[in-house]
Amino acid sequence: MKQRTVIAAALGECVHVAGISNFLRLAESAGWRTVFLGPAVPIEDVLRAAQREDAELVGVSYRLTPETGERLLGDFAEAASDLRERGIRFAFGGTPPVAERANALGFFERAFDGSEPVEEILAYLRGQPSAGPRESNYPQTTIERIKWKSPYPILRHHFGLPTMEDTLNGIEKIADAKALDVISLGIDQDAQENFYHPERQNPRRKGAGGVPVRSAEDYRALHAASRRGNFPLLRTYSGTDDFIRLAEMYADTINIAWCAIPLFWFNQMDGRGPWGLEGSIREHQQVMQWYGQHNIPVELNEPHHWGMRDASDAVFVASAFLSAYNARAFGVKDYIAQMMFNSPPGLSDAMDLAKMLTILDLIAPLERGDFKVWKQTRIGLLSHPLDPEAARGHLAASTYLQMALRPDIYHIVGHTEADHAATAEDVIVASRVARRAIQNALGAPDMTADPLIAKRRAELAAEADTILDAIRLLAPPEAGDPFTDAFTLARAVTSGILDAPQLVNNQFGRGQVRTRILNGACVSVDQSGKAISERERITGLTLPIE
Repeated sequence: MKQRTVIAAALGECVHVAGISNFLRLAESAGWRTVFLGPAVPIEDVLRAAQREDAELVGVSYRLTPETGERLLGDFAEAASDLRERGIRFAFGGTPPVAERANALGFFERAFDGSEPVEEILAYLRGQPSAGPRESNYPQTTIERIKWKSPYPILRHHFGLPTMEDTLNGIEKIADAKALDVISLGIDQDAQENFYHPERQNPRRKGAGGVPVRSAEDYRALHAASRRGNFPLLRTYSGTDDFIRLAEMYADTINIAWCAIPLFWFNQMDGRGPWGLEGSIREHQQVMQWYGQHNIPVELNEPHHWGMRDASDAVFVASAFLSAYNARAFGVKDYIAQMMFNSPPGLSDAMDLAKMLTILDLIAPLERGDFKVWKQTRIGLLSHPLDPEAARGHLAASTYLQMALRPDIYHIVGHTEADHAATAEDVIVASRVARRAIQNALGAPDMTADPLIAKRRAELAAEADTILDAIRLLAPPEAGDPFTDAFTLARAVTSGILDAPQLVNNQFGRGQVRTRILNGACVSVDQSGKAISERERITGLTLPIE
């Protein structure tokens, strides 16, 4: 099949070509052969090139005075009318005032003014329906949306305000701004734990930590508010009790984009749920199985809970492997591997990349025909500075770094996180910052090729294997697979194999490990602060080996 050709130029006396260059980069990713004619190209040269290159699409740009642009574009339309009648398509890009006048001419198939989300331009270049106020123009499942937007990641952000009214209004604003592909509903703690137990709810806690949803109709209202703009998907917490009932309700009311649930957390260990450690592991495994049976993707938001409690990078990586392993074992077909950077804060960019690449090294072999891994990256929840300008800089810089992993999903953690829960306006601003960083990063050098990163990947893989080997030895003979046996997994925590400094005085975790950031990495240390291997640390534990 012959490859389609698009040519593009800045027209007349206009020398601004950044927009044209970006348009052609997108066209290449959409499968076009591209020809850049350069700045300040006369009308006649553009038309000759269109015939010479057998172009199917011609893109022209003009970013100077609207009045002169209108005259120039009128002359262009008149001169190009024969080519248009022969089936060649024409598109325009420029500033909003010039684009408005280009539209008024009625000659150009599309006029872009720079405000369009990248997915709309890609949809146009792929010949998909023009993005507009129709749900059918925007894929309504996670995997379809990822494929539709590639090579750009789909964007998600947490959002939930203390009242239903404010949250509904905010969702409408976010959707109209086309800021996100996925709105992660932040619901209050009572909804997470006590949705089906109103007798356990405390009116004084209403709205604490998010929107106080109290009925299935509340969820339907939130979904209805998103049916506009770019029709973003919705997802929410998987809850800390009544897991399957919640899953069924989420699928019915908000067409939940994917499930996010930990393996070891959201229970009595972290004070966020009524279950004990071993029981909650079993419940979480059943939730994975339910979502897998219903072909809904699953994310285990597990490793960052260790990182936020200052666990070593090796424990972080080992928990990420256990998460993917359990997801596959319990029937998940599309697994979302969440990788939270900056956890704990203070990690160097190189060591952060090494940690996440090691995770991918360990879980990639788990992929098979019925188990696909999708990458999701995000900023560390505790890493944003309080100063709003500094936080925007951190958001942009960390986003740029994370794009080295080519994520399928980018979870925006808004720059206001250290000060207040994001408003709709905050979400929209954060989306704009992240989008620009992502666009810039697509042309970045390969940061993963750093020899220091390669060295750390090998070290971390060996350290994680030491932890996993120790967990295998904990399993009783009747356990079966030690990596999915809830008793063995719980014992990995209570024995201290999986440990973090902030678990001190915890009824399940030991909190005996000491960690420190050395040379940009978070490692286990002895009492003097000297780095020790995971083998040395585990050897010092009293383990209940079967």
